[in-house]
Amino acid sequence: MSLDLPIPLVDLHALHAPIHAELLEAFERVLRTGAFAGGPEVVAFEQDLASYVEAEHAIGVGSGTSALQIALMAAGIGAGDEVILPANTFFATYEAVVLCGATPVLCDVERETALIDPADVAARITPRTAAVIAVHLYGQPAKLELLRPLADQHGLFLLEDAAQAIGASRNGVPVGSLGDAAAFSFYAGKNLGALGEAGGITTNDAAIADKCRLLREHGMRERYVHEIVGMNERMDGMQGAFLKVKLAHLPRWQKERDVAEERYRAALQGVPGLRQLDIAPGSVSVHHLLPVFLEGRDDVLRQLNEAKIGAGLHYPHPIHLTPAVSDQGGRGSFPVCEELASTELSLPLFAGITDEQVDYVVETLTTILSARAGR
Repeated sequence: MSLDLPIPLVDLHALHAPIHAELLEAFERVLRTGAFAGGPEVVAFEQDLASYVEAEHAIGVGSGTSALQIALMAAGIGAGDEVILPANTFFATYEAVVLCGATPVLCDVERETALIDPADVAARITPRTAAVIAVHLYGQPAKLELLRPLADQHGLFLLEDAAQAIGASRNGVPVGSLGDAAAFSFYAGKNLGALGEAGGITTNDAAIADKCRLLREHGMRERYVHEIVGMNERMDGMQGAFLKVKLAHLPRWQKERDVAEERYRAALQGVPGLRQLDIAPGSVSVHHLLPVFLEGRDDVLRQLNEAKIGAGLHYPHPIHLTPAVSDQGGRGSFPVCEELASTELSLPLFAGITDEQVDYVVETLTTILSARAGR
């Protein structure tokens, strides 16, 4: 089989081409009904999502960021509260806390998994701590069984940032039903991505679910009767229809990701100068990203890009070292997060990636690293 270059970091065309007709039919169905904001397509997707993650309730919203914010607000998190979250995550996790009026408190992560460090969480709990956000980074679930006793002991709301982890599980329990609530992103590049922006919240708490539904729709249960001050964060009807179609294909796409990740992991095992993350015992990862860690990362990225490989970075600046944040400590405050940020390199991984594409990435990367070692 001939190899088509370039190889993108994520190939959405390869994902969508086989289901093109299904997506068009979903589009036309919504166009006919005119249910563009919420509506029956969103309700149907919510039911499927709740079933998929084994949660009692699912609430479709406008984005993953609004899912985090609404979940926190539904739990009563606001001014005067502190929320602990890892410094190694996408900035939206931090933003959501600030948008609620609460104070973010950053913590470090485990070097082996890049996931929130329960011991560091415990060390940062104060009388003002009201919540912990456990980020399931790169598709691997955080160890919520270690965070749950802390949350129960101190009366904390335990929120899963599951933006990258739909379908993952920890000790047999699906992401989305591990904490008090979970926030999902359905941004286009996610394992389950909309054709635009969308997000979702899942929970087993009926009161939290009810408050989330109120918050997403101007505080209304009945039109023009505003019970609370809310916002306009309903999921678009189109996105609900598209996501329902795509959710049915997610198990097959996940198998393709798993095969590719296993091929990468085996081929890169023992390559000098390169480290892969551990998958913790009891965890099933959905491999949203394929991160590796190495010194001189920027030069390697440049050479991979020159070889028409769409490698990328996640995330090159830990939150406390971004320009928008000045009160979380300087360099050296979160050493593991800082090491990961300076050495992480994401390799192409997507449903539909071929063995030939994976092999080309591996061969190119190992050639680059071998040349560097020879110098």
